[in-house]
Amino acid sequence: MSDWNTKPDATTLLPALRAAAPPLPVAVAYSGGADSTALLHAAARCWPGQVQAIHIHHGLQGAADDFAQHCAATCAALDIPLHTVHTQAGHAAGQSPEDAARRARYAALAACVQTRPEQERPRSILLAQHADDQAETVLLALSRGAGLAGLAAMPAAWQKNGLHWARPFLHLAGADLRAWLQAQHLSWVEDPTNADARYTRNRIRHQLLPALDAAFPSFRSTFARSAAHCAQAQSVLDEIAAADLQVVGLPPVIAALQTLSPGRQANALRHWLAAHCGTQANAAQLAELQKQIAACQTRGHRLALKVGSGCVRREGAFLRFVAL
Repeated sequence: MSDWNTKPDATTLLPALRAAAPPLPVAVAYSGGADSTALLHAAARCWPGQVQAIHIHHGLQGAADDFAQHCAATCAALDIPLHTVHTQAGHAAGQSPEDAARRARYAALAACVQTRPEQERPRSILLAQHADDQAETVLLALSRGAGLAGLAAMPAAWQKNGLHWARPFLHLAGADLRAWLQAQHLSWVEDPTNADARYTRNRIRHQLLPALDAAFPSFRSTFARSAAHCAQAQSVLDEIAAADLQVVGLPPVIAALQTLSPGRQANALRHWLAAHCGTQANAAQLAELQKQIAACQTRGHRLALKVGSGCVRREGAFLRFVAL
């Protein structure tokens, strides 16, 4: 673990990258901001000739073109291939703009890599989130009343879309990355939206984290440890849910669901919706769904309930999910 009171020297970031051990070559998600700039430069030093950069141009603000030009100049100086991807991140009703932008960004990153010629295709995508970002994610989850899945926050590594994804800096403070950049005399761009107090994450960053740092200087490592505990517990619940669905069936048999305890039934339903239907129920929707399942005592009882991005319906003895 990082010593939060130790100032980083010129080599602090490189061991973090080597410890992450991503399959090479890698693509760095590069915004031009401080965190991804530190990641790009450190990766270029760690794995010369094995690094590409992907810049996602959201077009959400007037400075977006300037960010892209800065990224192009930096990558040219480092002799790193840069792929700039334009994407639109409009959010659906009930979805936060931040969440919509994040989903669009990750989808664009994966698509960019997968469309590269096979001989040039990166095997890993590196993301620059750090310990402060992890703490913010935990606090956001708490503010929304999230369960274990939300409190588990961001994983350090995972596999998706045939790619290895990694966040090698999750144990480093954001100040460490900026201090490293300053020690190396490296420049970056500041996103003006990072100071916009309309966004909850920015209020956490600028108001809560400094207070936590003053009261509990080790909060980054303790929050990360709690998130890891939640992730481990969630993995156990996922195993139980998968085993229950083997018995309950896919699509779920209503009578079989009714034999489960309320907590175990809720766990199985969450897993079914997330893993097999691609959606999530909020607490009120899940509670109403369980109420309706309990009421299915006759053949004539109808069930049609808006859940997540679709509708859960009764079809004879089964539950069906229909996307809307």
